[in-house]
Amino acid sequence: MGIQRAFVLTCIVTVFLVVSVWGQGKQFVAVVDPDGVQRVQITAGNYFFDPSRITVKANVPVEMTIKKEPGVTPHDIILKAPEAGIDISQELSTEPATITFTPTQTGDYIFYCDKKFPLFKSHRDRGMEGLLTVVP
Repeated sequence: MGIQRAFVLTCIVTVFLVVSVWGQGKQFVAVVDPDGVQRVQITAGNYFFDPSRITVKANVPVEMTIKKEPGVTPHDIILKAPEAGIDISQELSTEPATITFTPTQTGDYIFYCDKKFPLFKSHRDRGMEGLLTVVP
């Protein structure tokens, strides 16, 4: 009886940890290159962004290169935070697109894909969103 309870408890804890880590997504902390620019590379795929959590510094230019994985599903990236100097709306293709901006305010800003097939959940509703954190 004790071994079965221990096994069940171990399974429950393992599932909880996997779900917790999966929900957070990959993180990326940008560094300022010698030319004074922070560079980030993002891949959009089947209802995800990789990385999905990005940290950059305020008042330092950001160069974001983003592309989508091969396939017929269309994707875009939307990040609207004009109060922070960020206004992104970019259709994505397998060819990388480069987006430049300089965040002016610290805070957390959500980016997402707003594509949606008729009668289906939007890509964002399926989990295709991420978080840009701007730090001092």
